[in-house]
Amino acid sequence: MLQYAQKRVNGIQDLERKLNEFGYRVGVRVLELLAWREKVAKREIKVINVLYFIHTTVWKSLFGKQADSLERSTENEDEYMISDNEPILTKYISVPKELSQLNCNAFIAGIVEAVLDGCQFPARVTAHTVPANGFPQRTTILIKLDKEVLQREEFLK
Repeated sequence: MLQYAQKRVNGIQDLERKLNEFGYRVGVRVLELLAWREKVAKREIKVINVLYFIHTTVWKSLFGKQADSLERSTENEDEYMISDNEPILTKYISVPKELSQLNCNAFIAGIVEAVLDGCQFPARVTAHTVPANGFPQRTTILIKLDKEVLQREEFLK
């Protein structure tokens, strides 16, 4: 998939965008599958509940474990972060030196964005590698929610 996308783009940002689009397609199907499997008739209407669903259920179904952390940004109230210390996606991908800035976890960001959109929580989702002690590949999925989501959240309080 990476080679396929690499041949059809001009730069690293285009490649990450393409991986994000591939992930979005997968995310739509993952949400549908999990909704059918979980058989939960209740639709989440709070942001934190949907993010917790992604952090635990979606992550566990995709990667066999839940994500390592779910945090709210201290600077911006519309930003949340899901972190994975050892993302399994990049474990078996070797990136050439000329593409050293490439973050293949843009694919995961696309999955998360699709799940949020499917749950009626539109957001812009990006992936960032943030090395930590003992975890050089630590990835943070940054979720920036749309203003309408925050307005809806305020209305529900």
